[in-house]
Amino acid sequence: MQSSSAFGVDADGLINLPAEPPVQAEYRGLLDDIRTTLSDPLGPSLHSLYLYGSVARGTARAHASDLDLCLILQHPATPQQLRHLENLRRVLQARHPRVAKIDFDIGHLAQVLAAENLDSWGYWLKHHCRCLSGEDLRPRFAPFRPSRNIALAVNGDFQTVLDDYAERIEGERRPAEILRLQREASRKLIRATNLLRAEQEPRWPHSLDEHVWLFVQRYPDMAVPIAEFRQTAEARADASAGFSRLRQMVQWMSAEHIQPQARN
Repeated sequence: MQSSSAFGVDADGLINLPAEPPVQAEYRGLLDDIRTTLSDPLGPSLHSLYLYGSVARGTARAHASDLDLCLILQHPATPQQLRHLENLRRVLQARHPRVAKIDFDIGHLAQVLAAENLDSWGYWLKHHCRCLSGEDLRPRFAPFRPSRNIALAVNGDFQTVLDDYAERIEGERRPAEILRLQREASRKLIRATNLLRAEQEPRWPHSLDEHVWLFVQRYPDMAVPIAEFRQTAEARADASAGFSRLRQMVQWMSAEHIQPQARN
């Protein structure tokens, strides 16, 4: 990465649209199974289905990468329908151990198209997803410009999510599960650093390394702790020795987010 360049945006300053490389051969059968399973007539009516994350980018690693999906329903799901979708997710997870975990992000059509959700659902579909089935909603949204509002819409829940990760990690005893949770928490934390971007920052980070680089430019004193989280995000062995900083880092980010330093 050329650290001084306006990475993540095009010549007009718009956030780059995601590439859509061919799906890795080892994941094609899984995606076919998901399409079939989610067409279950007993479940809620599915408007469209989207893929994002490492499988969408063609960089997934067997038994290490998650499978991330957005399910857009025709109407809001009932509690019973949500339970049905969760059962389907677990069935798919058990049937396909090649992926570390299958995640469903569930929304409904009116919610996705609502003006107040433009910076969340609209941005996410346009700049992170590829459509697997149904009507592709992405053409309804124009490309977005870098914005702190988008960072807030996407990662504004970071404190709640990371506090939950900390509790789960502290209560977990299985080493493999601890490592998985540590990786997930590290990735969430690194991406959430985009909340602390300068208001007029023209760059837009996509990779974890770009997030770390941009964060360190603004907060050079935090280079060591963020480097530890970056290492943990890809760890393939026990990383718990350097993970005691999670709660401390979340508290610092929360305070900085509420009362940002005068760095603009």
